Amino acid sequence: MATFSIANLLSDLIAETRVRHPSRPALIGVAGAQGSGKSHQCSAFAAVHPSVAHFSLDDVYKTRAEREQIAASCVRRALQFGGSASDLSADDCAKLKALYVTRGPPGTHDLGLANGLIARLRQDAPTPLPRFDKRADDRAPEATWPVFKGPAQAILVDGWCLGANTPSDAAPLLVVPEDIIGQWQKHTDLQLGGPYSRFFDAFDQIIYLQAPNFEIVRRWRGEQEEAMLGRAMTAEESAALDRFIMHYERITRAMLAGHHRAGWIVRLDENRNILGIEQR
Repeated sequence: MATFSIANLLSDLIAETRVRHPSRPALIGVAGAQGSGKSHQCSAFAAVHPSVAHFSLDDVYKTRAEREQIAASCVRRALQFGGSASDLSADDCAKLKALYVTRGPPGTHDLGLANGLIARLRQDAPTPLPRFDKRADDRAPEATWPVFKGPAQAILVDGWCLGANTPSDAAPLLVVPEDIIGQWQKHTDLQLGGPYSRFFDAFDQIIYLQAPNFEIVRRWRGEQEEAMLGRAMTAEESAALDRFIMHYERITRAMLAGHHRAGWIVRLDENRNILGIEQR
């Protein structure tokens, strides 16, 4: 296999999978820390390959209302269970709920929607591809979703935690001030080891875009934010981004240390140039 670029690697993996499974589309995942370029690479590939469908885990977040319901339920169960949770103040509960509502970590994606989307893309029918409005922090109206005309020969799905293994034994719990009783991080571990693991099992291949270190992830994510804003971030916005990154840190660090199931690793430098591509 001659792989000199991510596009070449995608082409090779799709072709190999189609030989093994000619009756269905290849399902390829592309993982990587925030700002690593995974969505850009998949979008660019799909743009020049009309038979390839692409969506991101960012496109299938649960709605704001759904995340708020889950947050309220999780905090209510903690209070009912008792222990240290029984000492939570109203302010503590509000902070803990905010953690569950924040999009991104395992538990905030609608995997049922993602699985249904993959199944529909295998059919000879138009398939609306969900989109999420990050500014509104809610799913975009269905009327605005682009439509893929199937069937797809390959489906690309990108996501920052796609293929991640549960980091419980690989990384200590981080000090997240709002997670007063450590419940939120345990919840994300349970999600990752349960429904997310089963979702990842369906993929034919997963590629991991390996950042050189965790510190560069903050810079990459800041560049994304400023590109979206069209200006430099204020000090307040920069501080808010630092807090947001904490939601991703523990699992991202574990993946950087190799705790993922990707069969292929694309090593990047700080400018996202490819240093090497290797099979695990």
